[in-house]
Amino acid sequence: MQTSFTLAQLADPNIAEADRILRACVHCGFCTATCPTYVLLGDELDSPRGRIYLIKDMLEHDRPATAEVVKHIDRCLSCLACMTTCPSGVHYMHLVDHARVHIERTYARPRVDRMLRALIARILPNNRRLRRMLGAARLGKLMRHGIEVVVADEGCCGSLVHHMGGEEAALAAARRQIDAWTAEIEGLDAILVTASGCGTTVKDYGYMLRNDKVYADKAIRVSRLARDISEYLSGLDLSSRRGSTGLVVAYHSACSLQHGQKISHAPKELLCKIGFVVKDVPEGHLCCGSAGTYNILQPKLARRLRARKVGNIEKLKPDVIAAGNLGCMMQIAAGTVIPVVHTVELIDWATGGPEPEALAGKRGSSAAVTSVAPAK
Repeated sequence: MQTSFTLAQLADPNIAEADRILRACVHCGFCTATCPTYVLLGDELDSPRGRIYLIKDMLEHDRPATAEVVKHIDRCLSCLACMTTCPSGVHYMHLVDHARVHIERTYARPRVDRMLRALIARILPNNRRLRRMLGAARLGKLMRHGIEVVVADEGCCGSLVHHMGGEEAALAAARRQIDAWTAEIEGLDAILVTASGCGTTVKDYGYMLRNDKVYADKAIRVSRLARDISEYLSGLDLSSRRGSTGLVVAYHSACSLQHGQKISHAPKELLCKIGFVVKDVPEGHLCCGSAGTYNILQPKLARRLRARKVGNIEKLKPDVIAAGNLGCMMQIAAGTVIPVVHTVELIDWATGGPEPEALAGKRGSSAAVTSVAPAK
């Protein structure tokens, strides 16, 4: 794609990066087939290719975002399925993140929208539900296998505000996280993340803080150590202490894990290895509609995506649904009676930990354990 940024514009490192990303796009349109909003709406401007054109025009002319541009960028889930599909390596994530920052700086949102976003930014990053839900499973699982666990004084990674265009708040959160981990970093083999949405952002800290002279090197070090917990567990010699469970697991591959971190096989292989019957969800590349704050800010589209996801899951007749991201778990659970648990809770239970509360009475219910690889 040809661009026409001026030399003065290209002196801005963010514009220079946007220019590099835009020039990689060859207009092929492969991304449209895997974009959830294009699949639902059929509007070119609600596809990655259409959004790229809107972003290019807005940035090249250095103009404030219009209501039309904001509508289509806001509809983007940042699921990154387009990046998995793109044959040209267009880094859409960094481009749309920059567009969101530009929007927040130049566009006056309606009052109700501003208030809702401010409320989300204040409340959700301080929600400790995930830490309570997974802390015991994560620590117990690792310690039973002889892994020394260091618990840092951590907080929010900044992902939620980052994807709403709140650049300064996101970078401030990243710096706090980096400081907390740097204080414990000597001798660490990995920084484990149990929420894949957070993990995608933490692994991108090196890029986010690349222009910060104080934090750039520390951010790179943290990013290189960051691992999704399933990614780390796949390197351990795990075996089931309970034998074959007989449970049929529909594995929901969170977008942030399969597209953002390119981790798709490890969680399923782990579950199969320790005795679960694992089934891939049809249309597994499509988002469930959670997408951080998307199900709050774009509820109609989010509900349609959840209905499609749940419909595909229920076709498999599973005993339980496993996912590696809390947002996905909550989104899917709101649309089905099938229990939804975190992947690490199943792994922990099968290797000696407590049975997840959601699985009470589900043991060995509906399927003979015959597979040693993910069923399709």
